Amino acid sequence: MGIKDLAWNKIKWKFMKRRLGYSDDEMKKFRENPRNEDILSKIPKLFDKTIVAEVIDSHGCNSEHHVGDKFYFDGAGNLLTEECPKRICIYALNAITPQIFAMIEMFFAGVDPNEMRFKHAACFDVGLECGGWGRIVMEIRVEASKKV
Repeated sequence: MGIKDLAWNKIKWKFMKRRLGYSDDEMKKFRENPRNEDILSKIPKLFDKTIVAEVIDSHGCNSEHHVGDKFYFDGAGNLLTEECPKRICIYALNAITPQIFAMIEMFFAGVDPNEMRFKHAACFDVGLECGGWGRIVMEIRVEASKKV
């Protein structure tokens, strides 16, 4: 167990109580769930991860997303807005929600999230060929954070 893990072990319950705004009774209930202890024990390693959704195909996108655009999320699935394009299509975000959830679950289960078989998603627009306007396809992966 590294220093970061030891420090986290010492403060995790107080940190989570403050972060979630729980009362003492709510925190007691939170701590009674053994899954919460398991998840919190893995948080330090999750902090070292970034989830990336990269546009790998784009045609006719009204939000002007292009191949190579990337949407960045921290290891917990929070959008890192300062690292993303200025405009982000809500339908693109909605499309990648299941993969991001699955990757985080895989991480907590001790499985490499990048081994997920279905790591592509597309916005719901069917594209010009099928009566829509445009469409983007994204590939989702987990990378080591670039934070120092």
